[in-house]
Amino acid sequence: MFSLGPGRAAMEPETKRWKGSKCAMKGSKCDVKGSKCDVKGSKCDVKGSKCDVKGSKCDDYSWVAFPVLSDEQSADVELVEAYAAPIVDRKATSRLVRELNGVYPLPGLQHVKRVRACRAEDSPHPLEVLLCLLRDAPNPTDASVPSLLPAGSWEGLGEPFVVKVPARPPLTRPQFELASRRWPTTFHEDKQVTVALRGELFGPQQRALMHTFMASAVAAARAAAQLGMEAVGAAVVDPETQRVVAVGHDRRGEHPLQHAVMVCIDLVARSQGGGCYRHDRYDACRFAPIDPQPEKGAVPYICSGYDLYVTREPCVMCAMALVHSRIGRVFYGAAAADGALGTRFKIHTQKDLNHRFQSFCGASGSYFCDSRQTGRQARGGGRHAARVIGTRSRTRDIRVEDWGLQTWDVLTRCATAARPCL
Repeated sequence: MFSLGPGRAAMEPETKRWKGSKCAMKGSKCDVKGSKCDVKGSKCDVKGSKCDVKGSKCDDYSWVAFPVLSDEQSADVELVEAYAAPIVDRKATSRLVRELNGVYPLPGLQHVKRVRACRAEDSPHPLEVLLCLLRDAPNPTDASVPSLLPAGSWEGLGEPFVVKVPARPPLTRPQFELASRRWPTTFHEDKQVTVALRGELFGPQQRALMHTFMASAVAAARAAAQLGMEAVGAAVVDPETQRVVAVGHDRRGEHPLQHAVMVCIDLVARSQGGGCYRHDRYDACRFAPIDPQPEKGAVPYICSGYDLYVTREPCVMCAMALVHSRIGRVFYGAAAADGALGTRFKIHTQKDLNHRFQSFCGASGSYFCDSRQTGRQARGGGRHAARVIGTRSRTRDIRVEDWGLQTWDVLTRCATAARPCL
């Protein structure tokens, strides 16, 4: 889960601010010049869209940025078996529910309604009620009222039967719709998440700005490719002023740690008087010096409140660097097999970290498809990148603190002039 921080008015929709963090939308097809991307519940056909980076001419509607949600928000609906029974006497409903709550309170299933209307239109019993979970039944093999319930006044109940009910409360509308097909469920909807899952979080004007910023990252990636390096570019933007703070590209031909994101973070640190690398020999790597006397009187800590646009999904090292540098949001184009913001891991949703940010995935035009193919060939083996959308990450399989210590060493040298954030 994540929430929007201050200083985002320039890029936020007019509705209430969105709280939330995986692209969980199965079922649709997004054909980017031959590539396929499963997205639950949406359709995005950007085949043939054109994006001329040099001229900054992009189709405002060719890029749909979908949120990279947490595993909990994008997981399939987990079901648990329970016993239910028809209510043959409608007038006894209140009494039966009160007595059942005393015998089987159903802890952990507060999101499940105790009574539902009978689905069969021709059924003589208009209502059905949950009795107990199958695992809590005294004798699971004997499905009868005397066996399941203690002695008492249970007149009005019909013959019990087994149903499957949602084990956890739904967090998104797709989860709610699936859960409700099994049994009526309560749902506290975050409408911003629902809008984001439809690809409608950003309006045309906002998408035009996003294209401009991503075009800067694409141009940097092409400059890196011309130098024989990995074709990955990144740009850091201040969404409050719509100013590009820094643009960088991959420089691993010179240093193994100089991924595009790490270079961009270092350039932001340089704009604040810090930084540890020299970028003079690379024309595409540049930064805009910060106002020495900002209006609010405080220089931001590296990337606090900023957005990152990067042509390829960051790796674990870069994702942890973004955590430590306090980035606000990340927009990336192509997924990566070792990506840490949706494909393999979801570092940005880890609850035990002291900072979390939003992540969005989406691609426009053919460049990202070409860049993804170039990345596969560079890594060797030609293996396909794991799909971001509708998949569960392996975040729990790693110890983020181990990666954090390695990345923190780099960041502390990059931000020598920045004030401590911890």
